Amino acid sequence: MSNKVRFIDLFAGIGGFHIAFHRLNAECVFASEIDKHARTTYEHNLKHISPELFKNGLFNDDILKITDANSQIPDFDILCAGFPCQPFSQAGFKRGFGENLDARGNMFFRICDIIKEKRPKAFFLENVRHLIKHDNERTFATIKKILEKDLNYTFHYKVVKASEHGLPQHRPRVFIVGFDKDYYPDPSGFEFPEAVPLEMTMSDIWGGKCSKDIGYTLRVGGRGSGLHDRRNWDSYLVDGKERRLSPKEGKKMMGFPDNFEFPVSEVQALKQLGNSVAVNAVQATAQSILEHMKILDEEINKTGKIQAYA
Repeated sequence: MSNKVRFIDLFAGIGGFHIAFHRLNAECVFASEIDKHARTTYEHNLKHISPELFKNGLFNDDILKITDANSQIPDFDILCAGFPCQPFSQAGFKRGFGENLDARGNMFFRICDIIKEKRPKAFFLENVRHLIKHDNERTFATIKKILEKDLNYTFHYKVVKASEHGLPQHRPRVFIVGFDKDYYPDPSGFEFPEAVPLEMTMSDIWGGKCSKDIGYTLRVGGRGSGLHDRRNWDSYLVDGKERRLSPKEGKKMMGFPDNFEFPVSEVQALKQLGNSVAVNAVQATAQSILEHMKILDEEINKTGKIQAYA
């Protein structure tokens, strides 16, 4: 068995979590993504770094097919999930938990089912920042209660911007992190990483003088609105001329590597980027999680209560 930290990648999109954790020498042992176009991009770029995932049929296409996590998902240390944000966002009419729940909202409860069955050491969830305020904060309070009280994990959250971790895009998202209180005697003390300066500006992204240092947050819809439209997010003034964002610029803004490829149409590629996570921001928090787990595991080893694995 590998001594690497093992994670699973739920609602995986095109692999932002996967890339972030792989850079930190962690191993993805299960992934799930339902969108066929995103699955194509995910496999195209990640098959060479996680071949066993695809060889062993561990790239799931519908999380609802997982009816017995203990037998269908390998053991893992960290659950990662950028769970569907539509039921909690303005784009989804701000629906959340309720009798007429959007089916996508049920996905949070699938995450909870897997946590309950598999008891990972930690989880790392991501969603839109509106989740915190949704339904007069009742939605977030419910999420916190389930994770903290019902499942017995610590609960840490922070609104994190991509621009706080080197990328020229604000993209505020709520990151939620928790550690298993059943496994760790005292898992408190986790802190999110400090912000760092920009590593690049939009001028670097474009390779020319751009009128904005930090770009617009990439979105799923509303392309081509133009410079003077309040809905604009993909048009920029570069060297005095209007230019429209392509996947080439978009992947740099999101922290994906230069060799990341999109074997799909440009429309699909930009949609996938708009739905993705900012890799640098995820990686910074992932590093803090791994460092905290290492401290906790070393403490367990000192007491001799449990033989921890790295």
